[in-house]
Amino acid sequence: MSVSTATLRYPSYMNNDLIGLISPLIPTPRLHFLMTGYTPLSSEQEATSIRKTTVLDVMRRLLQPKNMMVSTAHDRNAQQRYISILNIIQGEVDPGQVHKSLQRIRERKLANFITWSPASIQVALSRKSPYIQTPHRVSGLMLANHTNISSVLLQ
Repeated sequence: MSVSTATLRYPSYMNNDLIGLISPLIPTPRLHFLMTGYTPLSSEQEATSIRKTTVLDVMRRLLQPKNMMVSTAHDRNAQQRYISILNIIQGEVDPGQVHKSLQRIRERKLANFITWSPASIQVALSRKSPYIQTPHRVSGLMLANHTNISSVLLQ
């Protein structure tokens, strides 16, 4: 979760304000339960097994249920949709790669959004920590407002 404040600690050229990053995730005060995802999540022994850490691979993996930090019931037939997504990508990343990755995600329809609000995947770029060395070139944290969180709250 320290990645969520990495944009403040290791500033990049854009999105250095935490309030500005979080406010688009919550369209109304009642929709404030966020789900998180992180990739690549690995131990030091497993670090060599993760081959690709391109921006597209990281952003695609962030949308997969196995990378979520909340266990919810994922049913393909249900009307579960994203309200909004914030991806914090950490590492040396070209903004052109981010734009191409967002286009591919839209073309492949990897994320289903609600119809009553504009679909948004917001991306913040952050530098890597100079103090912690990781074998991955790019890593990512996703903060998502998703309708599926209601299944957790009903339990």
